[in-house]
Amino acid sequence: MDADNKPKGPSPHYSLYQRHVFKQGGDHGALPSFSVHPEQLQESTRKKLNDRSYFYANSNAGLGWTDRANREAFYRWRIIPRMLVDTNTRDLTVDLFGHRIPAPILFAPIGINKLYSPTGELVPAKIAGELGLPYCLSTASSQSIEDVAAANEAGASIANESNTVHTYDGPNGYKSPNGEKAKAPRFFQLYMGHDDDVTISLLTRAWNAGFDVCMLTVDTWQLGWRPTDIDIGNYVFYYPGAVGNELGASDPVFMHKYGEDLKRDSGAWIDKSVWHGKAHDWEKVKWVIKEWHRISGGRPFLLKGIQSGVDAVKALEVGCAGVVVSNHAGRQVDGAVASLDALEDVVGAVGGKMKILFDSGVRTGSDVFKAIALGADAVLVGRLWVWGMTHEGEAGCRHVMKSLLADLDITMTVAGYRSIKEDVNQGALKFNPHGVMPLGEQAKL
Repeated sequence: MDADNKPKGPSPHYSLYQRHVFKQGGDHGALPSFSVHPEQLQESTRKKLNDRSYFYANSNAGLGWTDRANREAFYRWRIIPRMLVDTNTRDLTVDLFGHRIPAPILFAPIGINKLYSPTGELVPAKIAGELGLPYCLSTASSQSIEDVAAANEAGASIANESNTVHTYDGPNGYKSPNGEKAKAPRFFQLYMGHDDDVTISLLTRAWNAGFDVCMLTVDTWQLGWRPTDIDIGNYVFYYPGAVGNELGASDPVFMHKYGEDLKRDSGAWIDKSVWHGKAHDWEKVKWVIKEWHRISGGRPFLLKGIQSGVDAVKALEVGCAGVVVSNHAGRQVDGAVASLDALEDVVGAVGGKMKILFDSGVRTGSDVFKAIALGADAVLVGRLWVWGMTHEGEAGCRHVMKSLLADLDITMTVAGYRSIKEDVNQGALKFNPHGVMPLGEQAKL
């Protein structure tokens, strides 16, 4: 890994992060304080957290069969390496809703990050800004919309000042056409309650804070049946000193209408505006798209939680710019279709007509590669960065995400694929219907 003889190309040489880790160990004896091997990382995270914190982001619906299905689906698809391909430079860049991003990876929306680090969502927002990757803020955030936007801006400023990663000024570089430095895009994930005034307030705040893509999660009006949470009464919003109410507590409309309720009941925000248990329908989706377009001047609106081609077609018909193929990481419907299997159905129904993002079960660079090959435009990653920030806050989150980028970059290199957009397609994979995930990995689920 000759760091002095790396030709410039469309993407940063993320692979050099591996060399950096090796050099730190060889030159200084400085080793990472935790493993980024996904199974070991999950296990070490479990040891660092109490049950309530750990299971908030890691519990699964029912027997965990959907979570297992997510991993088994990745196992059944195998990459076909190609030899003697000039991969001295790689192009991992993708265009997403008017943004050029350096790699097809987004920070998935996960709530209540203060369970994992004292400053909560400010950690991943900052790291996403540093890396130039889209950050998705959850409505169940434990920081305000405005504070998260400021942290993301601070991360982008650090990267711009050092001219690293997403500000690389190559032939397809990440600077804007007028020469300004790039800014990592921000997505706002909406859990929509039944008070339209509160919804409009949240969307307006998000837009004013620089969140220019909205994604409505449609699979979680009601939390799925999660026995590991049931066993310990794990609903953090109902406990004294609850975190996770910060978006509501910082919202003037919600506080004007329900502030007294929140004083009496710490679950008032989550029960009224997030996981309220009252499903919406397609007519309501049309309404919120119209409102978001009015507020944002027509910026993209997505649905997160789509698992069928039929629903993807409906999303296209009502005006969505994209969908997120997701089963909520196996946390909602036990025994549901694997997200990767659902991806094929969605791509077949609307591929090329709207952006298709993928979520659920991603652990490695090879997983990202496979999802892109099967038709996703980009991939959302969640539990990995939560596990990283649990260990070392910003440093841990940064280490895990830079490791994932290096893993993807190295996979492209050694497998013989130069361009994510041009070369990574279903022809890069072979399906093995008889593949069974190793028992060792199954035991971790």
